[in-house]
Amino acid sequence: MQTTYQYKMYPDTKQRLSLNEWLRICRYWYNRQLGDRFDWWSMNRASINACPLVSSIAPVREKPNYYTQKKQLPIIKKDLVKVFHSGELLEFLGVDSTILQDVSKRVDKAFECFVMGDSNGCKSGRPRFKSEASFRTMTFATANNSWIKLTRKNWLYLRLPKLGVVKVRMHRPIPDGFIVKQVCVTKKADGWFIQFVLEDVNVPIQCQDIIVPTWDNSLGLDAVLHKDVYLATSDGEKLSSFKPLRKNQASLDRISTKRNKRKRGSKSRRKLAKREARQNQRIARSRKDFHYKTAHKLVRTGKKVFFHEDLNLKGLKARNKPQQSDDGTFLPNGQSAKSGLNKSWSDAAFGNFFTTLNYIALKAGAVVISKNPAYTSMVLCYRDEIIFTDCSIRDYWDEQESLMVDRDLNAAINLKRLGLDIFPSIKRRSGKISVVGTMDESTTKEILHTLHRAAKKPTL
Repeated sequence: MQTTYQYKMYPDTKQRLSLNEWLRICRYWYNRQLGDRFDWWSMNRASINACPLVSSIAPVREKPNYYTQKKQLPIIKKDLVKVFHSGELLEFLGVDSTILQDVSKRVDKAFECFVMGDSNGCKSGRPRFKSEASFRTMTFATANNSWIKLTRKNWLYLRLPKLGVVKVRMHRPIPDGFIVKQVCVTKKADGWFIQFVLEDVNVPIQCQDIIVPTWDNSLGLDAVLHKDVYLATSDGEKLSSFKPLRKNQASLDRISTKRNKRKRGSKSRRKLAKREARQNQRIARSRKDFHYKTAHKLVRTGKKVFFHEDLNLKGLKARNKPQQSDDGTFLPNGQSAKSGLNKSWSDAAFGNFFTTLNYIALKAGAVVISKNPAYTSMVLCYRDEIIFTDCSIRDYWDEQESLMVDRDLNAAINLKRLGLDIFPSIKRRSGKISVVGTMDESTTKEILHTLHRAAKKPTL
């Protein structure tokens, strides 16, 4: 079994300068290898339905790979390397060899995912050249337990190659029996952090047991994003949202406005940029903390199966299509209002939350399943009728049952029904929607009991 522990590292001034220089060299080495691969890609590739107007008469160059690019390191280390656009000199000899080899591995993996795709056949986008903000981690691939020189009550002293002994704050002890397999050093807005990849072969990897979902051991989750509600569950509960970005937007805007007024390259602008980065870091960490607390709260309910919406977050945050009149002028398309909704989707970060929930549930022996939420918000969960035809309809008064049905709780129950394969099939005939299917009386009574109990609870 492998696990990763992260601690904060406290290097001295000389070590911080060395680490910053190493990051600069690694970033240059990454961009140089990626540029070499792009040059080969443009010179040795042509469309199948067209021929290039300009072709090279030089012989075809061998495709660069991880091994051929890694072989360049001994040659580069013999002398200083001059950066073309800035003229600065970089000394590769001062960086640990395993770090530079890991950079070559990262380039190879990024380019192969772009060209060939992963094991599932899914291709990633074109790899980007790294900037100072996007390249922050270095990996020591040959780490072992002998690197730890001293361990005290709350501190750990680690020897890193060509850097020396660094002081590490041990927030939690390393578990007994685990050995260090790899060490990663990361620069963040509030300092340097170190990640230990730990392994213990005697601890078996947890195998997920086959869980048969039932009405009692499953829970439906509907992403609400309405007012102060974050999630609605099929048990009739609504979980409050946190909105870390909205709460800190004013202070973040003040810092950004001050930074933009300062001269580029000035000391005051750099100080304000650091303040802005720390503020963004606090927002991200508070959101992550909220996700973990919410996931633990759901897992503590004792449910073994969680059904949630398979949201198309990229489509939900897309811009509205522009609308033009006959004379070519652009018409209002509602994008100003949609921008606020897009920010709310980003602030909620449902994709990260469901990933966190899957991680927490897996450790608790539960499973998280995503379902296509088509028509789950429209169908009445206990009578199979199309009621909520518009998003503006938040409640429905049922005179027959003397019940006020909440739209979000109704959708959560329908997601649970969808996961249990008791949701009706929806058909469109001549432009009209028809619901086909029946439900047994016991399930209907369970749903009505849940909705009546939820209606008596005070609203958030």
